[in-house]
Amino acid sequence: MAGPAGSGGPGGPRGEGQQAKEIKVNLPQNIVGGVYANAMLVQHTDDEFVMDFTLLVGGNGTVVSRVITSPGHMKRMIAALQENLRRYEGSHGVVKGREVQPRMRLGFQPPAE
Repeated sequence: MAGPAGSGGPGGPRGEGQQAKEIKVNLPQNIVGGVYANAMLVQHTDDEFVMDFTLLVGGNGTVVSRVITSPGHMKRMIAALQENLRRYEGSHGVVKGREVQPRMRLGFQPPAE
């Protein structure tokens, strides 16, 4: 499993001459298999980002995982994801995706007119 690309841990990127600190992370048995999500909803407040990873099937959706994090950590996560996607595409070719995501209507909605 790839770690945060260049994050250097909670303090940010490592400066020259600094040693990387080893952090041992426990992966509990109940989450080893992970969950599959094919959509993500994001919202934020002044202090945090909330990401709801969702499985959409047949017009119905279920949140399978919720991640709440600080704005600073969100920025580091995005940088790590971008770096890992760059490496992936370097090995496997460019990932094709939709430029514009379909608009989803979630929650209670007024009847369509």
